[in-house]
Amino acid sequence: MTSSTTRLAAVVAATSDPAAADPAGSQVVFRASAVAHDAVASTITMGRYSVEVDEPPTLGGEDTAPNPVEYYLGSLLSCQIVTWRYWAEKLGITVDEITGRAEGDLDVRGFFGLDDAVRPGFKEVRVVITVTGPETAECYAELHQVVEKHCPVLDLTTNVTPVHSTLEVG
Repeated sequence: MTSSTTRLAAVVAATSDPAAADPAGSQVVFRASAVAHDAVASTITMGRYSVEVDEPPTLGGEDTAPNPVEYYLGSLLSCQIVTWRYWAEKLGITVDEITGRAEGDLDVRGFFGLDDAVRPGFKEVRVVITVTGPETAECYAELHQVVEKHCPVLDLTTNVTPVHSTLEVG
């Protein structure tokens, strides 16, 4: 139930201070690194955490771990839930339970270079969030709009983010 969790309430309080809006103090850098260890499998390290990535046999892997687009769907869902929790706390909206599911349509012809007219990423992603609690449906609909506006991973999908890729040979 999100009526108030100590850690989340502290974050909300800290971000409610006008000084928190200072651009100089609001920049955060997140990092990840990857090491390939099989045909398509790799280990991704993010801070002190590591996850395995693989592909299903139809894409050359052994299906020992989620593939990158499955991680993307999981990232989107987890970011949605964090954003729901944060904004419910900030707006004083009670949420008993939040669950989500996501699926995306990917045409592998783009990835394999079989048709340059087909993009290699998802054609469409569908997200369903289910929320329960004592508030009205209208209240949760308004909260949903706030979440859609502020979810960082959703923003990465719906807006162009510059990516600068560099090759180092050695």
